[in-house]
Amino acid sequence: MPTLPALLAEVRRCTLCAESLPLGPRPVFQLHPRARILVAGQAPGKKVHLSGVPFDDASGQRLRAWMGVSPDTFYDPHQVAILPMGLCYPGTGPSGDLPPRPECAPAWRQPLLARLPDLQLTLVIGQYARAWHVPGARDPLTVTVRQWQALWPGVVVLPHPSGRNNGWLRHNPWFESELVPALRARVAAVLAGTAPG
Repeated sequence: MPTLPALLAEVRRCTLCAESLPLGPRPVFQLHPRARILVAGQAPGKKVHLSGVPFDDASGQRLRAWMGVSPDTFYDPHQVAILPMGLCYPGTGPSGDLPPRPECAPAWRQPLLARLPDLQLTLVIGQYARAWHVPGARDPLTVTVRQWQALWPGVVVLPHPSGRNNGWLRHNPWFESELVPALRARVAAVLAGTAPG
C-alpha cells in the first residue's frame, strides 16, 4: 500500500476520464487521516473546479449551516474530510451538472476511505453517494432522508444543499425542524470528542 502522500499525489495526477471532462481534470477533495467527519458528496461544480476549494459555493454555505460549523472548521482537514463520488467537474447537462464520472469511485474511493480510520460521522449527499455508502437502499432518496434515525449516529443521508432543492425543502419542513438540529448536535459532539461511537 502506498504512503498517504504518494496516494494523494497519484490521485491529484489522475487522468482516467480526462477526455470526458470539459474543463480537464482537477481533482478537488480534502483528506487527513485524523478527520472524524466525512462529507461524501457528488462531484465538484464549475465554480469549485475553478477555485479548487470543495463546496466553495452557495451549496457549501447551506451545508455548513446544516452542520452548524464555520468555514474554518469545515476546511480543517484534521476535522472534516471531503470526498465526492467524482473528484472532478463532470460538465453540465440539460438539467444541471452531469453525474459523477463512473471511472472515479471504483479507482480511488476505497483506497482513500481506508485512510480515514477515525471517522465517526459520514454525511451522504445525494443519490450517487447513497448508492455507495448505503448499499442496497432502493427507496426514493426522500424516504431514506426521512428515515434518518435508521442509520444514526454514524451515517446521515442528506438531500443536495443546492438551490435546486429549495422546493424539496419547502415540501419537507421536517428536515429543518427535526433532522438539522439533531445533525448539528451530532456534529458538535463529534468535533468536541464527546460523541459516543
